[in-house]
Amino acid sequence: MQGRAPPAVAVLRYISPSFLSGARRLFESTLLHELVSSATDRTPDAAALTAGAETLDYGMLQARVAGMAAGLRELGLARGERVAIWLEKRFEGVVASFGAPAAGGVFVPLNPLLKPEQVGYILRDCNVRVLVTSPERFAVLAEGVGQCPDLRHIVLTEPAEHAAQATPPLNVIPWSALLATPPGAGYRVIDTDMAAILYTSGSTGRPKGVVLSHRNMVAGAKSVASYLGNHAGDTLLAALPLSFDAGFSQLTTAFHAGGRVVLLNYLLPRDVLKALEREQVTGLTAVPPLYIQLAQLEWPATVNDTLRYFANTGGRMPRETLTLLRRRVPSAKPFLMYGLTEAFRSTYLPPEEVDRRPDSIGKAIPNAEILVLRDDGSECAPDESGELVHRGALVGLGYWNDAEKTAERYRPLPRGVAGHHGGLQLPEVAVFSGDTVRRDSDGFLYFIGRRDEMIKTSGYRVSPTEVEEVLYATRLVGECAAFGTEHPVLGQSIHVVATPPSGVANINVEALLAECRKRMPAYMVPAKVQAAQGPLPRNPNGKIDRKLLARQWGEQAADAVRA
Repeated sequence: MQGRAPPAVAVLRYISPSFLSGARRLFESTLLHELVSSATDRTPDAAALTAGAETLDYGMLQARVAGMAAGLRELGLARGERVAIWLEKRFEGVVASFGAPAAGGVFVPLNPLLKPEQVGYILRDCNVRVLVTSPERFAVLAEGVGQCPDLRHIVLTEPAEHAAQATPPLNVIPWSALLATPPGAGYRVIDTDMAAILYTSGSTGRPKGVVLSHRNMVAGAKSVASYLGNHAGDTLLAALPLSFDAGFSQLTTAFHAGGRVVLLNYLLPRDVLKALEREQVTGLTAVPPLYIQLAQLEWPATVNDTLRYFANTGGRMPRETLTLLRRRVPSAKPFLMYGLTEAFRSTYLPPEEVDRRPDSIGKAIPNAEILVLRDDGSECAPDESGELVHRGALVGLGYWNDAEKTAERYRPLPRGVAGHHGGLQLPEVAVFSGDTVRRDSDGFLYFIGRRDEMIKTSGYRVSPTEVEEVLYATRLVGECAAFGTEHPVLGQSIHVVATPPSGVANINVEALLAECRKRMPAYMVPAKVQAAQGPLPRNPNGKIDRKLLARQWGEQAADAVRA
């Protein structure tokens, strides 16, 4: 045997380098933060993240993520404890999002549009231990942090002279000091551990925290990157908030592929077009309201030379808008997608099917199965409407600290469905979306409507009861009901019917809307408040009948148009 290679080595000689490279990629990144470290191992000098005029390569990004993880462990962050991030899109937010899971913690990205009251609610709801924010944001939040009993540490992106004195007994630490912590041993983390909690509006009450595992987020990154064809030469524009599942997906898919992400905080749609041209963006994901605005503008000619695809999420793309976009950038492939935070991503329509089925939400993404089920749990026949049910590796871990709502949405898959037979003793949990769809004979899905009363506006899901709670808190209404009405740009606009408070003859609509602007993010502010005399109509359960009010408003609007 002397001079002969061992059998395993001999076999490897007959395996092509491209196969080995593919095999290595197959086994990379089982944990969220490994998306960055694996890309660093491959190409440490490649551009990873751009914000303004500054770009971090993967080596620099990985060093900051490691420093963040070490700093959080030094602060005493326990395994599974929550780290909230309330920032506009900037380097620190991305580093914290990957550094917290690397430390064994869970990151909680907060929409930068949220008001302090809503931020405080989330901090209390998921028992946040560390908050990463800017001095400016912390200044408007400072009075409320005393009502967050689990909060111990505030990490500020820049030094603030009076922050430490104003917030005892909280520990206020500068970002630079946290990242300067020497590396140390961390917790053991596996792919089924919690990685993130993304807050999304529910059909009733305040937002719910959707708990996602490392496995959910990494499997989602690999799945989306596979059908979008993301590669190391890609530049993706992060125009959506990173608190959105689709917004954060720009980071995970790009880092999985070794590409670059450009962080953009835009004021006007034209800012997006400028960024597409300046950064030579190859992939854009946005929501229909933004695409509707972009389609009305003239696009720089060079964008068509670089933009490889544009992807839609957060609602149905109007057909006219899709037609205009394809004229603006004929070289770019359109990907129409559907997703729900509870399962990260669910379906996409391949570009080659867009002309044949422009109203379809497509088929299941790779490594997921989408079922259409009747109320009794059996599968629907072709063209029969039923509930969209998502099964597979992307199904989340439920809602944080809410067993009742988790049981409503995350339910065991019925026996005999999708190969789930009686011999399997442990149940498989799937996400029952609450959305009604149908599947045609070729397997393509079509969205029909929601079973609940959620309002979908500007790409956001808004709970009508959350709007109503704010209205009641103003004490300027007696009774009120919020509901969505069709809107050509927003998808739906928020409409409110309200009665005056007891003892008041008429409701002060202007004062009410002014209070709404103070207390709500802009996307939640009602577009119209209609005054009414009470009491408002009730359904058989004694609750205010939103559906009846919405139907009456629609009839009145139609009569006005005919007149």
